[in-house]
Amino acid sequence: MNRTLDSAPNRVLTVLTVVAVLMFVMAVGMALFYAPTDRQGDVQRLFYLHLGTFMGGALAFFIGAIASVAYLVWRGEGWDALALASIEVGLVFSGFTIVSGAIWARPIWNTWWTWDPRLTSAAIMWLAYAAYLMLRNGIDEPGRRARFAAVYGIVAFSSVIFTTVITRVRPDTIHPVVVGPSPQNAQGSFGLESPAMRVTLVFNIVTFVVLTITLIWHRLRMESFSRRVQALKMKLMAR
Repeated sequence: MNRTLDSAPNRVLTVLTVVAVLMFVMAVGMALFYAPTDRQGDVQRLFYLHLGTFMGGALAFFIGAIASVAYLVWRGEGWDALALASIEVGLVFSGFTIVSGAIWARPIWNTWWTWDPRLTSAAIMWLAYAAYLMLRNGIDEPGRRARFAAVYGIVAFSSVIFTTVITRVRPDTIHPVVVGPSPQNAQGSFGLESPAMRVTLVFNIVTFVVLTITLIWHRLRMESFSRRVQALKMKLMAR
């Protein structure tokens, strides 16, 4: 009976993984072939994945912040593991966001990088969460490490909020504004005039939400297994 109960989450994760992979293939296909070519040319097709990974990374960091709060309230080791798994996934996605943005910027802005407020805040956000992993590696005692990491994970989420809203409040940014009004007419803005563009954008965002949850779940399972092995090693060494 216990074996049957234990296998149920595994089956759910397997199905979710298959769905996430199929959605990702469809999302890339829609970005490359379904959405019409923008006035910027084919490089604009990166935009759908670029925004998708940003949303996925922001969701992962949000889950990490919630898990950090939960750890400080209930002190459950599982919450600390969830925070770590989420932030690692968020770092991967936000890293791809920065790289894909640089690839888009080269033909549009004629440079790989500029210290635009949005780009700068995105780089600071990534570095802030990279420092989260360095903080964890610098503290040996598990309880103290989890407490410090939880507080840092909550504070670091302010960089995600700042990066998200900065194009709305800084008139000097040239980063495109995708949806809604902004203080500036951003250079290279995306109008999304075509329904196919809007469908592709929404599908990519949903895809990366599903992919984010799937990867966090896989990473959490790995982290839980690693902690069980570490606990077993400590028991054997204590004998």
